[in-house]
Amino acid sequence: MLRTHTCGELNLSLLNRPVKLAGWLQRSRDLGGLFFLDLRDRYGLVQIVIDPSEKPELVQKAKKIPRESVLLIEGVVQPRPKEMVNPGMATGEIEVRPEAVELFSECGELPIPFEEVVDAGEDLRLKYRYLELRRPGMQKSMQIRHRAAQAARNYLDTQNFWEVETPYLMKSTPEGARDFLVPSRINKGRFYALPQSPQTYKQTLMVAGVDRYFQIVRCFRDEDFRADRQPEFTQIDIEMSFAGEEDVYQLVEGLMREVFRASICYEIPKTFSRMTFREALRRYGSDKPDIRFGWELQEATDDLKGLGFKVFDQGVSAGGVIFALPLKAVDFSRKQLDQVQETARECGLPGVVTVKFSAEGLSGPLSKILSGEKAAQLKEHWLNGENGSVFLAAGEFRATVEGLGRLRLKLAEQLQIAKKEGFHFLWVTEFPLFEKDAEGKFASAHHPFTAPVEEDLPFFDTDPFRVRSRAYDLVINGYEIASGSIRIHRRDLQEQIFRRLGISAAEAEEKFGFLLKAFECGVPPHCGAALGFDRLVMLLCGKKTIREVIAFPKTTSGISLMDGSPAEVDAGQLRELGIVLDSIMEEK
Repeated sequence: MLRTHTCGELNLSLLNRPVKLAGWLQRSRDLGGLFFLDLRDRYGLVQIVIDPSEKPELVQKAKKIPRESVLLIEGVVQPRPKEMVNPGMATGEIEVRPEAVELFSECGELPIPFEEVVDAGEDLRLKYRYLELRRPGMQKSMQIRHRAAQAARNYLDTQNFWEVETPYLMKSTPEGARDFLVPSRINKGRFYALPQSPQTYKQTLMVAGVDRYFQIVRCFRDEDFRADRQPEFTQIDIEMSFAGEEDVYQLVEGLMREVFRASICYEIPKTFSRMTFREALRRYGSDKPDIRFGWELQEATDDLKGLGFKVFDQGVSAGGVIFALPLKAVDFSRKQLDQVQETARECGLPGVVTVKFSAEGLSGPLSKILSGEKAAQLKEHWLNGENGSVFLAAGEFRATVEGLGRLRLKLAEQLQIAKKEGFHFLWVTEFPLFEKDAEGKFASAHHPFTAPVEEDLPFFDTDPFRVRSRAYDLVINGYEIASGSIRIHRRDLQEQIFRRLGISAAEAEEKFGFLLKAFECGVPPHCGAALGFDRLVMLLCGKKTIREVIAFPKTTSGISLMDGSPAEVDAGQLRELGIVLDSIMEEK
């Protein structure tokens, strides 16, 4: 071994013991009487002290070593003078007096400075990711990620789950996002797809009698990027037979307890709150509501319809609703209200109608049509009699509440509204089985293998958007962390769902024939969930984006700045694959 100890484990129990340490030179200091080196590795930091009167040659050698060079230090552990003890440092009671300093690797000029807080653009930090990952803060995030993964594995093992690997090269299937395609050299003109999730494989494992499966698995989706999205991401994938919703809730809640305890020593509630999809939209305008602060939406259709206010009357007559976003004890200037209108449009609303209640009374566009008594009733209803501002919007239910829900979050961020500390867990249940996609066509709200609520099946043909699914999401602090459902285990019902989604029998056979055939061979009722591991670790680490908890993330345009991927490939490789680039692409 090149070293006998790590930098972080030295303490008073090792006094007068010879040690060999290896690591990076974080900084050096010449204080005249003594020369100091701070040596760092993954485990911590230790102070090396050289007395020039005793070892002048060693000091001269050490002075020439640049920061972030890699060193080997051979020396003896000594106690620090009492006045030099650093209680905020794990090794703050000792220092090492070196006998020898060996330079393993000299560091040149760094492209980004090595400080915990760096004034450098994200692109530069991603290009030199290996330097970013050296920082103690980043290494702490990697440690939390490791501990969370190990805790998940250990817990699921105690619950009789088997970890089974599923293929990365599979058939392209319509699951919502675009697939990443991989050309086959041997079978020219044919392509594998990288899995968006192991959904069909894990259901097949249930047919195979595995009973309880899990996998910490990489998934791939060719979709637009956001702060909490990457083209390749990790999820904790779970499936189990002969189980229902309550079994999933109990399992995932236990998993969360173990992960939070093992990774950040945090004790979470024994039971999680629950809310239906419809209630979440009505109260918060979101299917992943942040319940750490108030500002709940209130339906105002009955309060305001028929009063002669054109915008509201038109919205209601078209079958829409009126909803209010009340903000207690919040007042806005005229300039701020103009900004709210702009923010509302960014949130998908045509605008909002503002009502202000103050000591002077009611003000805003509705003040001319609301009597004093009616205004007092609304103030009591919306704001519990307190002063404040209320933003109103009218239109189709989901578009209206979701727009106000986004406005709620934006205003809370702009006004820096205090939120409850800690982690707040919420199960959202009873999602719709179907929704409309961007083109107005039928689409699965979760995925096409989700079972419907049996009592809603009579509406399948007459009012399909009324059919609820047996799907559930786990939300933590406004982030969707897990998503799952009871699966369909009957071929006839699965084919019925495919038909409603516009998937023909021929296409269903082509894309999912192996699964449909498996459904004829004895299928246990089964269910599962997939937990977004990157997003979960992001919350555990208190970060804002998953890029901060992934070792080598892509940019928002899907580029790896460190290694330059995606990159052009040799023309010979393309010929082997039977691929000819479009002339337009060649010009680019």
